[in-house]
Amino acid sequence: MIALKALSKNPFKSFLIFSSITISVMAIFLISSISQGIIGMYSKMIKTDGDIIVTQKGIADTFFSNVDISLMDTINTLEHVKSSYAMIVGASPIGHIPIAGIYGVSKNHLSHYKLSKGRYPKPGEVILGKALAKQLRGRSVKVGSKRFRISGSFTSDIGFEQGGVVMNISDAGKLFSRSASYILVSSSDPRYTDALVEKISLLNDDVKVKTTSSFIKEYNQFKIISTSSFVISTLAFIMGLMGIASIMSLIVNSRKEEFGIMRALGKSRLFIIKNLFLETLIISFSAYLVALLISLSILSMLPHIDTLQGYVNGSLSVITASYVLLATVLMSLVGALIPAWLAAKTDPVLLINQASS
Repeated sequence: MIALKALSKNPFKSFLIFSSITISVMAIFLISSISQGIIGMYSKMIKTDGDIIVTQKGIADTFFSNVDISLMDTINTLEHVKSSYAMIVGASPIGHIPIAGIYGVSKNHLSHYKLSKGRYPKPGEVILGKALAKQLRGRSVKVGSKRFRISGSFTSDIGFEQGGVVMNISDAGKLFSRSASYILVSSSDPRYTDALVEKISLLNDDVKVKTTSSFIKEYNQFKIISTSSFVISTLAFIMGLMGIASIMSLIVNSRKEEFGIMRALGKSRLFIIKNLFLETLIISFSAYLVALLISLSILSMLPHIDTLQGYVNGSLSVITASYVLLATVLMSLVGALIPAWLAAKTDPVLLINQASS
């Protein structure tokens, strides 16, 4: 109760601390969540209907990979192979949209895309993701240097696909001069997945074969995104926390007269520290909750912003949320309790004189 009275007694200072903590926490939430969302979407796209991925050997990114699609016929004859499909992934201007994802898929994978309108594409046709379809009008669309008829639209749980174009792999091959970016293989029994990886690797010296889970863990682009977002969000968070500690320290120092009067009235140092501890805990935890709610609201709105075409998404993990909560409370307490402890040790008369001078 005393802690709440102290906070309401200095509303502007309390609001300043509250705002600083809220903005700092939101910074790390949004930066780390959006980067993890991007990784999560691409990971989900690769792992869907596939236990094994076959790419070109020695390439840094699937966008540059070129695998002979005829290899799929041989793969399908192997024991314990349930199914396989080939895909070309690329990006190109689409109509008036500066850049969008293009997915050329083999015919047996078209059913992966849930039609919301029209039918699946024939050669020379495309279907548009829901987010992209909202921005394009007409019965045809120019993809790169070629024009394709729009046969329908589809919905997907993956933001990248929602903002992209799906076509037959033969058409995508002509656009990007590739046979396939990768081949995804599903095994009939998880116990034989590793054995299949070895068998497929022996089929062609120019390919690299991995389980989709190991591919995602080792994918260089994911490492770059994760490292970059971690560095940026950590720096933003540290700067914010240093600001919080500084503000808390200044505010505590401005209350020296109050602490001096308390000590003169017989209140113990522990009493002052305990109440300041409760004040700091209340304000930092409240700011954290507000930042969490605002961040979750922003993240839930991102997939529905048409101009982003579904490419920006976010997912907030429990580990990140817990780490931020702990760091926020600890830094706030450090900024408040150290100067309070030093002030509480000082003679009450000196404290009152320092505050008055």
